[in-house]
Amino acid sequence: MSIVRAVLVLGLMPAAVGAQAPVARTVIEADRIFDGRGGVLAPTRIVIEQGKIAGLDPKAGGVTYDLRGLTVLPGWIDTHVHIGSHFGRDGRLATESESPADQTLGAAANAWRTLMGGFTTVQSVGEALDLPLREAITRGLPGPRLLTSLEPIFGRGDSTGTPDQLRAMVQERARQGADLIKIFSSKSMRVGAGPTLTREQLAILCGEAKRLGLRSMVHAYRSQIREAALAGCTQVEHATYGSADDVAAVAKAGVYFSPQLGLVTQNYLENKAHYLGIGNYTEEGFAIMARDLPLDSVICRHAMTTPGTKMVFSTDATAGAHGRNAEEFFGRVVTCGQPVMDALVSAESLAAESLGLGSEIGSIGAGYQADLIALDGDPREDLSAVRRVVFVMKGGVVYRWTGRR
Repeated sequence: MSIVRAVLVLGLMPAAVGAQAPVARTVIEADRIFDGRGGVLAPTRIVIEQGKIAGLDPKAGGVTYDLRGLTVLPGWIDTHVHIGSHFGRDGRLATESESPADQTLGAAANAWRTLMGGFTTVQSVGEALDLPLREAITRGLPGPRLLTSLEPIFGRGDSTGTPDQLRAMVQERARQGADLIKIFSSKSMRVGAGPTLTREQLAILCGEAKRLGLRSMVHAYRSQIREAALAGCTQVEHATYGSADDVAAVAKAGVYFSPQLGLVTQNYLENKAHYLGIGNYTEEGFAIMARDLPLDSVICRHAMTTPGTKMVFSTDATAGAHGRNAEEFFGRVVTCGQPVMDALVSAESLAAESLGLGSEIGSIGAGYQADLIALDGDPREDLSAVRRVVFVMKGGVVYRWTGRR
């Protein structure tokens, strides 16, 4: 059963959802607008036509939405989620034994929660179910614009494969329709975070991805942070246990970098009972996560103080975290000390650039997709405003508006 059909059958969305389309013209009036690149625009009206921003014109007539008094900014982008991860009927982390219908509904519910949280684009890394979900959202299922790696590639040392076999892994995902290649170059921190690939193996995988026009994202700890950068991969994730020198290598290579310190581990610890005993979610694994949580802020501060580091926004959101992606801003600003506007830009134009979509999303300006959100408050003065998303538009379609019209 397709995702759209399953959701329709259970009555969770209108039958006409597949026909959703932006109206011919929408005009938004706003007096506090962040442009997604670190700038604040003068009060104006945003003119939207056929799903894109046609221009900014303070004299445009026919205001559709009056967002004065709110903060208007580009829809946020989370470059690392697991959109299908959810809790099953028994309240426990759902596994592959769950029925296809329940897997479908869990993923669709997560997509809705994420969109309502102000995230209009996400990158999910990785399971095969992401592909039909991406297609369903393209056809009209309410959810963020979705990019996916499909199934990740797991390093297993010498047994991972020959150079030709490594290239074939990348080629297979490309044939299946992946937007990027996700590579595990380190074990989970819950089991020691040891290396699983050599630099040479990483170079083959990331090089083949580049040859095919795909980006590569590497799950990396310790020495693998530097190895992924030197291997020519596109983005390094996590980086716990890394050093200032490792971050410097990433910055020098021009690789996008994303530690997570505001949501993922906190979510695991808060929902321990829902995870414990499944896979490597053991008592020992939880103790390691709790013990090493402060190290994430250390690597983030290294990134902040290393010139040229392109630190993008990502949460690694799993079951229990979807819809709360904005909590990562608190990790970046409160724990790491990143300036508020820089943290926002990391989820806007910089994140868009990392996805190869810098000319399409992540900024407010003529020609960009009409992905816009509004916050009740100014996050520069009160960071908790990021939790108060009152307006969500994606591609010119309004999915949330709790105020006046």
